[in-house]
Amino acid sequence: MSKAKYGNKKVIRDGIEFDSAMEAKYYDYLKHLQAQGVVASIELQPKFVLLPKFEKNGKKFREIGYSADFTVHYADGHTEVVDIKGMVTQQFALRKKLFEYRYPHELKLLTYSKIDGGWITHDELKKVRKARKDLKNKQLINR
Repeated sequence: MSKAKYGNKKVIRDGIEFDSAMEAKYYDYLKHLQAQGVVASIELQPKFVLLPKFEKNGKKFREIGYSADFTVHYADGHTEVVDIKGMVTQQFALRKKLFEYRYPHELKLLTYSKIDGGWITHDELKKVRKARKDLKNKQLINR
């Protein structure tokens, strides 16, 4: 099996190659929700144009694209674009901002945290980690 970015090992599920075990685990989770009727359909690696190609002063500029991990269409009619991330790079943060400006769907950045009960957004993970750290510091001060 080949290696993906950031030391992740590629994983195959249902004949589909995922960039990481965490991404494959989320796919399994979505398939479970689909079997329950919560999820209507799943798109893998949906592509989005963040900035179209253009020409300026005779120079051609290529389009800037982005492939998310999943677009999830729920049975209740709402749609989520999901990217599974262990960490958020500066380059990705810029792509996310461009995505948020251009597309109506929220781009959810998820990770898996066993201690926090499973799938969690990066923003929520930051909050709960800070709360744990603050509590630990408070307990150390009160000793």
